[in-house]
Amino acid sequence: MHPSSRQELQTLRDLIRYGVSRLNAAQVALGHGSDNAWDEAVYLTLHALHLPLDTLDPYIDARVLGEERDRVLDLIDRRVTERVPAAYLTNEAWLRGHRFYVDERVIVPRSPIAELLDEGLAPWVQDPFAVENVLDMCTGSGCLAILSALAFPHAHVDAVDLSPDALAVACRNVDDYALADRLDLHESNLFDGLPARQYDVIVCNPPYVNSGSMSALPQEYRHEPQLALAGGDDGMDLVRRILEAAPRFLAPEGVLVLEIGHERDFFEAAFPQLSPVWLDTEEASDQLLLLTREQLSL
Repeated sequence: MHPSSRQELQTLRDLIRYGVSRLNAAQVALGHGSDNAWDEAVYLTLHALHLPLDTLDPYIDARVLGEERDRVLDLIDRRVTERVPAAYLTNEAWLRGHRFYVDERVIVPRSPIAELLDEGLAPWVQDPFAVENVLDMCTGSGCLAILSALAFPHAHVDAVDLSPDALAVACRNVDDYALADRLDLHESNLFDGLPARQYDVIVCNPPYVNSGSMSALPQEYRHEPQLALAGGDDGMDLVRRILEAAPRFLAPEGVLVLEIGHERDFFEAAFPQLSPVWLDTEEASDQLLLLTREQLSL
């Protein structure tokens, strides 16, 4: 943008309108927190100006200083030219109203499992206060482990990841939420390095993207760790190992909640003997399933 043109953007409304136009013209890939250009432009603008992310109306016609305008435009320019998810530019992601630190060592938190944890996995978990042990497998940033600790206030939570880089991010988030006294992080190849414990709840958002889809991912997704996305030819490589081992780690009445994205057809082809409960949320259909220890032990 020509310097003289930048001067014409004088208010938040101007900056947001410009941001929407830039994002749409560049056809950026969304899906890392926003699903439309308006929300993305609003988020980047408010973040750059250090304004509350949930309070746009009082400020929308406020004029901005030149240095403030530059901060907003630089952030929008980076989003478009570098094709980096906004969360990596701002080092934060929001999930169900909770803020998490993120960088390119972890995928951007967006699991619909978080919505189920809002209700303590009801009705599948009848009493959230009675849950004693929870496992978050493939924890990444630690977001689901932390939300599990908040949903089940008397539970001990174990969070597992193979990546020491991811666990460093998770450790920062655990500290931010002051949960180190009941949330332990484990560097482990799935269940291999876990203590002998039976879990009332296991939540898992594993790598599940099949190889065909991996090769077609938009550039934004290529900034995320491949280790956290790629699930082999049919996306089920890690899922097979998780489902095989899970019964040994589930309490008698325990449940496993598993995210598989858009891979339901591959899941059903790989596990024709299983009849999971498919769990829908406001944002996802046919992407989450629930299995009991009894089902997995057959």
